[in-house]
Amino acid sequence: MKLRLGHAVLPASATTHFLRRHFSASKLDDEDDGRFVSLLCDIVRGKQSWKVAFNDASISSTLRPHHVEQVLIKTLDDAKLALRLFNFLGLHKNVNHSTTSFAILVHALVHSRLFWPANSLLHTLLLRGSHPKYVFSRFLDSHRRCKFSSTLGFDLLVQSYVLSSRVSDAVVIVKLMFANALLPEVRTLSALLNGLLRIRKFITVWELFDESVNAGVQPDPYTCSAVVRSLCELKDFFRAKEKILWMESNRFDLSIVTYNVLIHGLCKGDRVWEAVEVKRSLGAKGLKADVVTYCTLVLGFCRVQQFEAGIQLMDEMVELGFAPSEAAVSGLVDGLRKQGKIGDAYDLVVKAGRFGFVLNLFVYNALINSLCKGGDLDKAESLYNNMSLMNLCPNDITYSILIDSFCRRGRLDVAISYFDRMIEDGIRETVYAYNSLINGQCKFGDLSAAESLFTEMINKGVEPTATTFTSLISGYCKDLQLQKAFKLYNEMVEKGITPNIYTFTALISGLCSTNKMAEASKLFDELVERKIKPTEVTYNVLIEGYCRDGNIDKAFELLEDMLQKGLVPDTYTYRPLISGLCSTGTVSRAKDFIDGLHKQDVKLNEMCYSALLHGYCQEGRLMEALSASSEMIQRGINMDLVCHAVLIDGALKQPDRKTLFGLLKDMHDQGLRPDNVIYTSMIDAYSKEGSFKKAFECWDLMVTEECFPNVVTYTALMNGLCKAGEMDRAGLLFKKMQAANGPPNSITYGCFLDRLTKEGNMKEAIGLHHAMLKGLLANTVTYNIIIRGFCKLGRFHEATKILSEMTENGIFPDCITYSTLIYDYCRSGNVGAAIKLWHSMLNKGLKPDLVAYNLLIYGCCVNGELDKAFELRDDMLRRGVKPRQNLRALQKG
Repeated sequence: MKLRLGHAVLPASATTHFLRRHFSASKLDDEDDGRFVSLLCDIVRGKQSWKVAFNDASISSTLRPHHVEQVLIKTLDDAKLALRLFNFLGLHKNVNHSTTSFAILVHALVHSRLFWPANSLLHTLLLRGSHPKYVFSRFLDSHRRCKFSSTLGFDLLVQSYVLSSRVSDAVVIVKLMFANALLPEVRTLSALLNGLLRIRKFITVWELFDESVNAGVQPDPYTCSAVVRSLCELKDFFRAKEKILWMESNRFDLSIVTYNVLIHGLCKGDRVWEAVEVKRSLGAKGLKADVVTYCTLVLGFCRVQQFEAGIQLMDEMVELGFAPSEAAVSGLVDGLRKQGKIGDAYDLVVKAGRFGFVLNLFVYNALINSLCKGGDLDKAESLYNNMSLMNLCPNDITYSILIDSFCRRGRLDVAISYFDRMIEDGIRETVYAYNSLINGQCKFGDLSAAESLFTEMINKGVEPTATTFTSLISGYCKDLQLQKAFKLYNEMVEKGITPNIYTFTALISGLCSTNKMAEASKLFDELVERKIKPTEVTYNVLIEGYCRDGNIDKAFELLEDMLQKGLVPDTYTYRPLISGLCSTGTVSRAKDFIDGLHKQDVKLNEMCYSALLHGYCQEGRLMEALSASSEMIQRGINMDLVCHAVLIDGALKQPDRKTLFGLLKDMHDQGLRPDNVIYTSMIDAYSKEGSFKKAFECWDLMVTEECFPNVVTYTALMNGLCKAGEMDRAGLLFKKMQAANGPPNSITYGCFLDRLTKEGNMKEAIGLHHAMLKGLLANTVTYNIIIRGFCKLGRFHEATKILSEMTENGIFPDCITYSTLIYDYCRSGNVGAAIKLWHSMLNKGLKPDLVAYNLLIYGCCVNGELDKAFELRDDMLRRGVKPRQNLRALQKG
């Protein structure tokens, strides 16, 4: 009902005259104050312009906030008019309204159900920052003074405090309401309790709930749920259950919402089976579990990693016609995935898809990634295809996972197709996709394709990273293009991209592969200076390089350094050390090293033992190799095909074939079948001893066992035939290899080349070698065969010419090349030419071996150049090469 207050409205001229006569003083007595308020009311309700009236100096100088309060009280019958006046005075007359004015107007607006402007006023009031007790006192005084029947103004005040994130102040207001026998609406109480939950004031929630119930507020399901949630958050599950029992006994209005809150709390506290019991009790209460109940329990089972129970519950809810939430299905799938049950996770996704349940993109990507890591690329692709059927768009991460996975497995064509699809889908190319493609091309494709991708990404504005540069550098190093690798490294540094340990390891590996150990060591020192920590792989690469270079002591120094730095050596560390010891003629030391590692409980594998077995066999110590293999089995390491192949190769070099047949029987008993390597070794051994009947029988057995000969097998048999002078049979075998699409290699041609030069047929040999040059099959070894052929015939000029030709063709001579020429010069008495070649070899950075030293020293001795012979001996000792002959004995000879 509107309040109507009667007033006589004065004309504008009379108002002005009246003001000047009665209100020119700055202060008014009570009687004048009342007349002033009446005058203001007349202005407010009159037709005169407020702007003109309030611009009058008499009014503007006299008007105070308490006058506004009284005018607002007298205008309660028209809340909209009161609001207009309030806003006018605030905006145009800069009146600083009192809190009481705000309170009066809010109550009036709420009374007239004008909630939006009331909320706006409260928002402005709260910005003043007044203490809530003072604000409440003004609202209470206004409420009583104006005799408002509704208490909604207080509710709106509480809600405004909650919305302004001043929840504690809202609590103060509600408690003051209780103290003054004012009850908030249940929705106001619910909003406040939920506000307290948001700021984790859990104790305050149940205290305020109890206080509200005692004051007479009848709680609804949401307020009941709030107090249950507060107790669950405090992990006081016993009290939460007791509270629900108390609510039930008091016949409070409880719905499934309240029980779902309890179930959620129990699941969050890992008490899922208790939550299941709550679900089972719903029927007795006249309630039914809803989709929230089921999904909460499913996620609870995911939390405690009981995925089978979660799946059963999901099946139950599906039977009831409930659609599981994205979170529930995704939780189960991701949980199974994390447990390593990738197949189960995949099956669940397929099942969910049949029912039309959609997972989130994160879970799809994670599962695709797990399938790819497990090598199940077909299922990963199936999931990708399923995404489009579910209207779920793949993103750059989806494509990056697929591109990278296919690149890692060498399936570059598929990876490129996904890259193209990504672009077609409007997804911008990322550096991750380019990095994967570049790395894949470097490992399995060709470097030119990787270079093209590198140029393309830069042209498209995709900035390369350290990974991009490292992939290309690694590719160049593996291809022994070190100049390009270091050029790219320098470009990387110039761009301000910091090389990482993988970059340095790739470069060190390249240097080690080309026997540039001094440069490799220098680069290792540089990375240490840069405070980059070398990894096990870095050390492994260096250790293998030094072992290959014959510097075993340095390799063991690196092993010690590695251990001191807390790095853990592995089989890739130990294998080159064992091989290195064996290759330097210290197989017994290698055996002692392995025994020492065994005592330290270091687990070696077949790779390490195969190196030891190979060392023994190389020295013809087959019995010790067999003993080591028995010891290997006793230590729990199974003989693999490689170990058997090494022992069989060693046995083939012995005249007694009994051991060979015993080894083959052991293989058969172990369930292993000879492979290409073993058959080839046998064919090679029989061929070298001229037992071609046995060699061809072995060949036939190999084919029968569906183990087909490769280029090495063909070459081994052809080599034997060539050495035996059976060139025609070798030629027929060569044609048979070509018919089987087996491309001959430089070694294959080398067999024929070797026979031709030994027969002195240099014309045909040169013709064959020219054909090899055209096919890019000529190498240092084939050139050495030609040089040896000319030297044997005493045609030194032509041999020297071939030496010049090979360097022109980009093929570099080795120690054997020079040793062949030096030997023949010495044999012919031309020591000067031999020494000149020796210095040329040294100037090219080649390290003479023992054979080279012995040949030249012998040549100097027999030709009377003893001073030079002793000089060479001293140089040999300085270089760490141990002499096998006594120079004095040579001198006497």
